[in-house]
Amino acid sequence: MTAETIRRKRDAKAIPHLQQYAPVWLESERLTADKEEILFNVVFLHPSYGWVSRRYRYDSFNDVLYHKGQRKLNEAEVLTLLEKEPYIDTVQSNIPNSYGG
Repeated sequence: MTAETIRRKRDAKAIPHLQQYAPVWLESERLTADKEEILFNVVFLHPSYGWVSRRYRYDSFNDVLYHKGQRKLNEAEVLTLLEKEPYIDTVQSNIPNSYGG
């Protein structure tokens, strides 16, 4: 499976979950081709926790997105990232039944 195919499958799984926090920036990603997985971090402004960096693992073989934890960021850590284009740029103001965790 190509890296682009794995990314496309990851996006199909991750974007619907992360849209509620838009805008969301892709901080880093690492493709593990032999395991057909992507480890990636996203950054967004959480309504309850402030700026956070969340780590995810997408397993393309099983088509599963795993949440691997999060850490709180201060604004200084976020400033350079905000200069880049967001991974998810849609603005959502109040999504009914959104996941708050």
